[in-house]
Amino acid sequence: MAAVSVVASGVAGFAPMSGAATKHSGTLKVLAAGSLSNVMTLLGAAFKSDTGYTLQVTSLGSSAIASGVASKTLQGDVFLSASVSADRSLEGPTHGNWVSGYRDVGSSPVVLAYYPKSRFVSALKRRPWYDAIQSRGFELGRTDPAVDPGGVLDVDALLGIGYGYNIAPLLSIAKDSHNVYTEQSIPGLLQAGQLDAAFMYAVSAEAAKLPYVTLSGTRNLGARYTIATLRGAPDPAAATAFVSWLLSARGRSIMTAQGLVPAPPAHVAHVAHVAHAAK
Repeated sequence: MAAVSVVASGVAGFAPMSGAATKHSGTLKVLAAGSLSNVMTLLGAAFKSDTGYTLQVTSLGSSAIASGVASKTLQGDVFLSASVSADRSLEGPTHGNWVSGYRDVGSSPVVLAYYPKSRFVSALKRRPWYDAIQSRGFELGRTDPAVDPGGVLDVDALLGIGYGYNIAPLLSIAKDSHNVYTEQSIPGLLQAGQLDAAFMYAVSAEAAKLPYVTLSGTRNLGARYTIATLRGAPDPAAATAFVSWLLSARGRSIMTAQGLVPAPPAHVAHVAHVAHAAK
């Protein structure tokens, strides 16, 4: 069993930034959840303006990133995840000790974003989402649960309502691989009208300026965003600076403006560490 203990901030890799503003140069490699791709553009510009560092962002599903780090096919300074399970898959000696702790950044619920000119807009606004997506010709998008934690939540929503209300078509939609797309491609597909609607995190929908409806009938489906420095970070000083900056009033204000629900202050001020109890 794993025992979770909480220690105060200031642990190596999570030290606060000094009061003096210092300009740096160099590139910080950030491995970020695909749902934050648009937000990362805004964060990168602001971080460079404040510190001088340039962000090089790789956006993928959080599970895919964790697998890449573990297999050494991905290297980065910082991991911005949409799922705590992805962080934990990299913690401890049995998982390579890639992550020794993570900080809570915020959360965002899963919603159904839609193309503003879709012929199904009226149905989405007036009927339950799970009723509207069954309309003939409705083009729905979701992500792959094998590589994206959000894809797991998408399937949970479909199966939960499908089984709960005995709606067989929803079970079929959950098993249909033709509606699976990458997390990074979905906003563009919606904006171009190639999809009528797609499951997304609200923060991603807000950043892409896409309207959405909430998932009525479901509970607690959402992303819990965390940030962690990675073992062997090419630039640990830049990684430390970015973590502190992201959790400062400056970084939090940018994320909040994009629809991210900030983590409670008590969570922001601490680092969660997992200590493996002796058998």
